[in-house]
Amino acid sequence: MRRRRRHRVGRALLLLAVAAAVAGAAAVVLRPGYGGAPADGATRGGTTQTRWGRLSALDRVLLVKVRQAGLWEMPAGQQAQQRASSPRVREVAGMIMEQHMRLDADTRATAERLGVIVPNQPNGTQQSYLRELSHKIGADYDRTFVLRLRSAHGQVFSVIAKVRAQSENTEIRAFAERALKFVNTHMSLLESTGLVTKSALH
Repeated sequence: MRRRRRHRVGRALLLLAVAAAVAGAAAVVLRPGYGGAPADGATRGGTTQTRWGRLSALDRVLLVKVRQAGLWEMPAGQQAQQRASSPRVREVAGMIMEQHMRLDADTRATAERLGVIVPNQPNGTQQSYLRELSHKIGADYDRTFVLRLRSAHGQVFSVIAKVRAQSENTEIRAFAERALKFVNTHMSLLESTGLVTKSALH
């Protein structure tokens, strides 16, 4: 009983923390004239030695890209739950947002263990996607949401798979396996809407 109560309290705190992060990211991204550049831990140094093995620049890129994916897909998912016209798109958006919350916590914890600096803002392209979505309504919103997220997931999936195949760092390999499961699930969820077009697969 006590353990379940602690679990509920911990989950509630996580939800509050992520909600604050999502609101902050959305406010920054949607602010007119915003041009700030996110910190990019991937550029800080080459290959280094850690207790889990050699950590390469590509390993750092993985953490940065997964972190940035969450920073725009969490607010996008939150927005889609209110603005999407399709019940299935709203359902999928909610599931993706919730799963990204867990993946983001994992990403930040892994980066901290490995001493990698990760961004606290989406990149420029991701910011433009959020701005684009904020001007869409109805079925057009649904199509754009699915297109942007499915395309983005396909891109990050290939990076994760490459790192999983090449990394010499056991901590990164384990993280890559966890991330692959999330991203693969998200692609399947987006495809289940029936709105994935050929252009989303490039």
